[in-house]
Amino acid sequence: MISTRLVSFLSTLRVILFLAAGAYLMSSCVTNRKYQLLQHDDVNKSNLKKDSVFRTYQVEKFDYKIQTNDIVSVRFESLTAKEYDFLSTQTLTPNMNLQVGGALLFGDLVDENGEIPFPVVGKTKIAGMTVFQAQDFLQKLADKYLESPSVKVRLLNYRITFLGEVNREGVVSINNNRVNMLEAIALAGGLTDLADKTDIKIIRQKGDKMEVAYLNVLDENFVNSPYYYVHQNDVVIVPALKQRPYRKYFAQNLGLLISTLSLLLIVLNYTK
Repeated sequence: MISTRLVSFLSTLRVILFLAAGAYLMSSCVTNRKYQLLQHDDVNKSNLKKDSVFRTYQVEKFDYKIQTNDIVSVRFESLTAKEYDFLSTQTLTPNMNLQVGGALLFGDLVDENGEIPFPVVGKTKIAGMTVFQAQDFLQKLADKYLESPSVKVRLLNYRITFLGEVNREGVVSINNNRVNMLEAIALAGGLTDLADKTDIKIIRQKGDKMEVAYLNVLDENFVNSPYYYVHQNDVVIVPALKQRPYRKYFAQNLGLLISTLSLLLIVLNYTK
């Protein structure tokens, strides 16, 4: 009687182990279709012709326009004697800390009216201009007061915030004003294996309004999206796939459970 019950128990235990392992494997798998970026019906295909152009996209030209609360560096150089060159400012040197507070020390904050101050000249509006447009505008201004001037304008606080399923959460500082979303994600260490690449949330400020949009970076047509290029102060939130709780929490406990049950099976087999 005891032997029959033991055999029945062992059989049930084996079924439970098998089902538990199968449930874990099925629930934690992430296919290539959920992983590979910019897809176009080419996932898992091995016969793609090499060194050939399959498609072309017309990407809109993007030039970031300066907004209020941006921090810009404006540097004037000229042949005018120092005692008469009232526009010259401190030159940025390598390894200067340009993170937030450091940028404010070596740059000018664009005020709520879109202006930055200059000695003698007063406040000058540059908001709404690209960096190159602002540079040309200030060049014309400097021509009125200085001899053979040269003007260089740089944006110091071009920052993107990444949260969620990225390998390095936090603020990413960018030295280039023309960076696409994929480049920005790479600067954040890339997406984790459990990132849901079909519902990435982006929060973007435009003037006094805040835009919220969702991006699908698995689709190759994303290159035509108005959010393909990142803007200063964008916040990118990457959600997790449904498999995340299983992989992160359930998997550890299931592994312990399977190990315990396996040990119990071995002991019971030897004691039959």
